[in-house]
Amino acid sequence: MTLLTETESRPARLITDGLEPKNWIIAVSLLIGWHADRLAGVGWGVFAAVFAGGIPTLWIKFGQRMGYWGDRHARRRQDRLILIPGVVVSVVLGIVLMAFLGSPREMLALVASMLSTLLAILAITTVWKISVHTAVSAGSVVMLALAYGPWLLALFPLVAVIGWSRVALRDHTLAQVIAGTALGATVAGAVFGVWG
Repeated sequence: MTLLTETESRPARLITDGLEPKNWIIAVSLLIGWHADRLAGVGWGVFAAVFAGGIPTLWIKFGQRMGYWGDRHARRRQDRLILIPGVVVSVVLGIVLMAFLGSPREMLALVASMLSTLLAILAITTVWKISVHTAVSAGSVVMLALAYGPWLLALFPLVAVIGWSRVALRDHTLAQVIAGTALGATVAGAVFGVWG
């Protein structure tokens, strides 16, 4: 749990922590799994969530405990350059295993979208601190809209609220949350749209 500083907004902290990338990854994995193959697809969703959300969370906690980065949000850009490659390894392993085990195409498209977005974030992070929170949430909304219908784009105000929380906590600038939103929606949407 992240402790509030005296000047921090409690609502912003609750939003940042409650709607963090891991939670979006779990939700979108289960929902796309359901869309792909109902209950069997949910099983694939759990599998995807383990490699795209669960193992990366353990990696983040390990790095935090070892002092590689300060907290689970890895606020310093240079910390993310250590953290993100570890997450990439987990996601690649997940997608390889899913392909080998015969996962539905839509689930492979989901994880490929996550991987593509993660690689784009890593490339940008070498020079600038883009918002992972808004990239993941925007990408999730777009992929859900592609799977279930455009009415789910109505979830985009949640992405804006997440962006507000990141700026209010001074973890990102407005430009960084806007860039994260654009990157996540574009990259995840394009890859999922082509593969799914």
